[in-house]
Amino acid sequence: MKVQTADNNKNTIMGSMLVNDITAKSAISSPMQSIAKLIRVRHWVKNLFLFIPSFFAGHLFKTQELLMVLLGALAFSFVASAVYVLNDYRDRDVDRLHPEKKFRPLASGEVKTHTAWVLMALLLGSGFWLAASLNTTFLYLLLGYFALNLAYSFGLKHIPILDLFIVSLGFLIRIYSGGVIADLPITHWLSLMVLLLALFLILAKRRDDILINGKHKNGFVIRKSTKKYNLVYINSCITLLSAVMIVAYIMYTVSPEVTERFQSDYLFVTTVFVIAGIMRYLQIVFVEKKSGSPTNIFIKDKFILTTIAGWILSFYIIIYAL
Repeated sequence: MKVQTADNNKNTIMGSMLVNDITAKSAISSPMQSIAKLIRVRHWVKNLFLFIPSFFAGHLFKTQELLMVLLGALAFSFVASAVYVLNDYRDRDVDRLHPEKKFRPLASGEVKTHTAWVLMALLLGSGFWLAASLNTTFLYLLLGYFALNLAYSFGLKHIPILDLFIVSLGFLIRIYSGGVIADLPITHWLSLMVLLLALFLILAKRRDDILINGKHKNGFVIRKSTKKYNLVYINSCITLLSAVMIVAYIMYTVSPEVTERFQSDYLFVTTVFVIAGIMRYLQIVFVEKKSGSPTNIFIKDKFILTTIAGWILSFYIIIYAL
């Protein structure tokens, strides 16, 4: 009886600490900050993928085209934020057991459920209206993206391997959306590299989930699909994809169709930044074990930011200056 009482007291104390931890964190945020966290404004950077077709086509200075793509990225951001709200609503109970996700606005109670539903409706209405005003095909792509994420949220995310490809497909939809808005074709090379990059980043994030699962002694898992993954499998896939990405990029830069289109034989120079960026990300994954948020890594990691800046600058010089 004494042992049971001690365990009960321990659970009560841990529960109180969790509530106090969440409450303390919540008290810092203003209502607007909580809304911004809920709709993941920081994650809108992902929608810069819509600009990739224009960048590779050498249309960086076509103001009208870039303005249209910018509006498309805004529409995509609204719909993607609505998806984040829906996922947070469905995962709020599980998120409370996660060391970082427990601070999300719905899990912590910063934002009420009815507020989240109203916000989601406004985001969807604004996003689809803006998409319809830009391009009908883009509207269909955005509707497809939303439908895909609904299916993901309501069950497909629990199917291992398929869950990885569904998230990756979201990034492919982004670049095709940018191509549709700018009336530019999307090459097979570009589609392949975006798919590989997305899979690489998602696998790194799943690895972080597995590490967190291992810290829970009661068999709790962050995602059901991770029951079918382990570190050996994830590590093998990450290593495989990183190698394939580098080879695919090298082949892209030296392929006759690409060198002829850009009228330059020096695109291979940009490979240095790609290899350095991948090596740094692998260091973050395997050495620092901080791969939980790819967005935070791309925003905050100085080495990654430097490689991205170097890649963009070198590509800019080759495409626009030489």
